[in-house]
Amino acid sequence: MASVSVYNIEGKEVDKLELSDSIFGVEINEHLVHMAVVNQLANKRQGTQSAKTRSEVSGGGKKPWRQKGTGHARQGSIRAPQWKGGGVVFAPKPRDYSFKMNKKEKRLALKSALTSRVQDEKFIVLDELKLDEIKTKNFVAVLNNLEVSKALVVLAENDTNVILSAKNVPNVKTILTNTINVYDIMKYDVVICTKDAVAKIEEVYA
Repeated sequence: MASVSVYNIEGKEVDKLELSDSIFGVEINEHLVHMAVVNQLANKRQGTQSAKTRSEVSGGGKKPWRQKGTGHARQGSIRAPQWKGGGVVFAPKPRDYSFKMNKKEKRLALKSALTSRVQDEKFIVLDELKLDEIKTKNFVAVLNNLEVSKALVVLAENDTNVILSAKNVPNVKTILTNTINVYDIMKYDVVICTKDAVAKIEEVYA
């Protein structure tokens, strides 16, 4: 069972926490982690790109010049792909990029991502994260105390003071335990999690 230090917002170690091996100590499946990231990015794509093929471009009904005797290469239409204003050869068309991952695959990918952060010592647990007011400066001070710049902050509950204080900090994102995902875990250098959030994750994903 992995054990991590618990810090306060001043960056001082105040406790130790035993993490559940069923979530933070699984065998890492890199393929599923990669697949989950690709899945999330693919599902975000709008797929609305579109260009016209030669059959859809207006004009070009008449052969530009006769077949032989002009000294030019033979041409059948001024809307062929090699002409300026011509159609696109393999024109992109609207399509759906999303694909489905099984629930068990998603869950294992998430556990693998969390385990990798714990093993790389990039998983920081806070006893609590409370701010008296909405102030970016106060949130930045917490990050500086923890010696962190690019972080994913996982909260157990919707704390307006923390979320709004972190909103303008570059390279920082706050999410709740019910929206935690593989892409964000892998994107940010460090995962900062409150004790309550860890307990909630262990309860939901056990």
